[in-house]
Amino acid sequence: MVTLRCAAVLFDVDGTLVDSTPLIERAARAWALEYGIDADEFLADAHGRPTSDRVAEFLPPDQVRAATARLDALEATGTEGITALPGALDLLTSMNGLPWAMVTSMDRAQFTVRTDVAGVPIPPVVVTAEDVPRGKPDPYGYRLAAEKLGVDPSTCVVIEDAPAGIKAGRAAGATVIAVTTSHAPSALTEAHHIIPNLTHAKATPEALHLTDL
Repeated sequence: MVTLRCAAVLFDVDGTLVDSTPLIERAARAWALEYGIDADEFLADAHGRPTSDRVAEFLPPDQVRAATARLDALEATGTEGITALPGALDLLTSMNGLPWAMVTSMDRAQFTVRTDVAGVPIPPVVVTAEDVPRGKPDPYGYRLAAEKLGVDPSTCVVIEDAPAGIKAGRAAGATVIAVTTSHAPSALTEAHHIIPNLTHAKATPEALHLTDL
């Protein structure tokens, strides 16, 4: 067992607590066809980043806002395939007084729909795309969540599934745990610790414990 003493735990959402992969891939492939973009190339580095940031890497600046809105609209057309990831519900419902927050690259509407469908409990502090001037890998979101909780980011544990989120957590000064729910361990080596999923994490009032490593 590895014990990580901390003041709070800051969770990424999509890919860490909630699996929306089937929905996201369907929407992205339909969108990419409309815009003449290679869907596989677009999806290769889209996970864990704000949609508009990824879209801006493929389209001219004057098209980004409308194209992002179109992709968001396609993602909003269904909920099929959205589920809670292994261990997420058990961990979130047994935080034992350890403060926690969510920091997501999704907008508030996407976040609300996906967590509701997955049955994921919502903490008092949630940071979404609308709350940050710069998305992951920028640390702004994690620093803001820590500030809202009244703790220093360096005393927090961040749990992420994507390289951009790991970079954001580390840049905020937090200890970062990566789950291999969307990427191979070889892509997550910047994390301090790597676990398969949240069945390997348990909370006590002053620490997060990684088990069965």
